[in-house]
Amino acid sequence: SRYYREVLPGEIVKISRYDVQTLDVVPRPEGDPSAFCIFEYVYFARPDSIFEGQMVYSVRRRCGQQLAIEAPVEADLVSTVPESATPAALGYAQKCGLPYVEVLCKNRYVGRTFIQPNMRLRQLGVAKKFGVLSDNFKGKRVVIIDDSIVRGNTISPIIKLLRESGAKEVHIRVASPPIRFPCYMGINIPTKEELIANRPEFHDLANYIGADSVVYLSVEGLVSSVQESIRARQENENSLKTQKLRVGKIGHCTACLTGEYPVELEW
Repeated sequence: SRYYREVLPGEIVKISRYDVQTLDVVPRPEGDPSAFCIFEYVYFARPDSIFEGQMVYSVRRRCGQQLAIEAPVEADLVSTVPESATPAALGYAQKCGLPYVEVLCKNRYVGRTFIQPNMRLRQLGVAKKFGVLSDNFKGKRVVIIDDSIVRGNTISPIIKLLRESGAKEVHIRVASPPIRFPCYMGINIPTKEELIANRPEFHDLANYIGADSVVYLSVEGLVSSVQESIRARQENENSLKTQKLRVGKIGHCTACLTGEYPVELEW
């Protein structure tokens, strides 16, 4: 029988035809906690992945619930752009007591041979990718939950499409904080200048992307959503032999959000 588990941060694993061995777990300097990439939870990982004993899907749903606490809005329904932010949208809807309703569906028939038959489709490239479920939101105030807005140019045509299809209001809620800083740990984040959070447009982002309002999850809200069940589990465990961390010593890298890097940068 095979046993799968995650590789610990700093762990060196040797895989041979005979077995899998841990050669070493490189300690953090001065006993600092490990700095696991927080954006794995937000964006990169598959929702069924398990990190630090918790399912990514559950963390994303908690981010949505936290976003509802931080940024509620008077609206009629909650939805998302299919489908990476669905867990967060469900969490937001549940916490707000609003129905979760699909407003867009992915077009399964878009291939390289797709021919744009008219000007409207050429202008709204996004219409190739999504079908509009207009009966579900016509005349209604819609909250769209997104997992991240990095450059700001993907969400704009979607908002335009929803408005043209009858949405009364379109409010954007982002289930992660704005990315402001480059990642030097191996993730290819766009340059500082490309990031919408560093551009002048960010000061009036709602107007820039055509939304009625835009609010991002706070850094504290993200960290608490990620760490809540880790803390609860640590406190419930009588023995911490399996946890190489003491209670209160949970580490996540938030450098792309805060500019605080887990190691000193050497240039």
